[in-house]
Amino acid sequence: MSTPSANDTESVAVVIPVYQAEKILPALCKRLDATLSAITSNYEIILIDDRSPDGSWSELKRLAQEYPKIIAVRLSRNFGQHYAITAGLDLVQADWTVVMDCDLQERPEDIPKLLDKARTGYDIVLARRIGRKHKLWKRITSKAYATTFRWLSGHHMDDNFGSFRVLHRKVVQAFCSMRERYRLFTGMIEWLGFSTAYVDSVHAERYEGPSSYNLRSLFRVAFDGIISFSNRPLYISVALGLVMSTLASAYAMFLLLEYFRGSNTVAGWRSTITATTLIGGLILLNQGIIGIYIGRSYNQAKGRPIYVVDQIVAHSKSFLESEKRPEAHGGNLHITNDT
Repeated sequence: MSTPSANDTESVAVVIPVYQAEKILPALCKRLDATLSAITSNYEIILIDDRSPDGSWSELKRLAQEYPKIIAVRLSRNFGQHYAITAGLDLVQADWTVVMDCDLQERPEDIPKLLDKARTGYDIVLARRIGRKHKLWKRITSKAYATTFRWLSGHHMDDNFGSFRVLHRKVVQAFCSMRERYRLFTGMIEWLGFSTAYVDSVHAERYEGPSSYNLRSLFRVAFDGIISFSNRPLYISVALGLVMSTLASAYAMFLLLEYFRGSNTVAGWRSTITATTLIGGLILLNQGIIGIYIGRSYNQAKGRPIYVVDQIVAHSKSFLESEKRPEAHGGNLHITNDT
């Protein structure tokens, strides 16, 4: 184990959502512990099991005994990656917080680079992925989503950046104050607007197994993010309505002129059916968009917690004695068993 640096007074936390990573976790924790212990002795690793169907939780409990700095959290059901990240950030009290994925495509050894850049005066430092190892279809859909998100939300999103980043304490506190039910971690951090920089990070091959994201889940996350961050779809529906009204008015004027010109042409049923079908489809589309926003407002108004914690396994004395945990967020954090 390396000797901690001069920044030993600084505290560092690493937050990682875990899903289908049973075979990855031992290597992940070993590399994290080696990297962080060389930075400071005041660190913790918060691993959130998003109710993974494999043996990830059993492995997390074992690793929490092997590495005292690990805090293992298990959610009551599968809430999703961005909710698991929120659960981890709610527990953080460190000066700096690193957020990353569990698949080891983001290298723990790059954490010192992010922290060094942050110490030069930045509140957020992102890891820009170099030599991405994702499959072609995922890179294409990621690029398309980033472009659509920028257009619909007005917020910048670059598909070369993932979740891997370091956040100052005030950024974490600001993020945790936003308790909306539908969450997009990267977009919410960008919305906060703190000073941001980036460093290049080589993107590694996935350590083991395929990604848990399929096309359907990626589409759901993308759709949730766009709807949560923008009301532009509502304006688009209004614009479509205006365009159709204008075209219908122009067509009515055309028919009126034809009538005064004495035209005996009988209106074709094809054009009538086409126009009726098109307008009806647009009406249903607009009603559906409005319904989605109303439904989300209804779900938010219920006031339910955005996630529920089932168990926490921790052997860190500072964690167990902290007054902030687990009631830090007014009932949004529920613990049924803390061992």
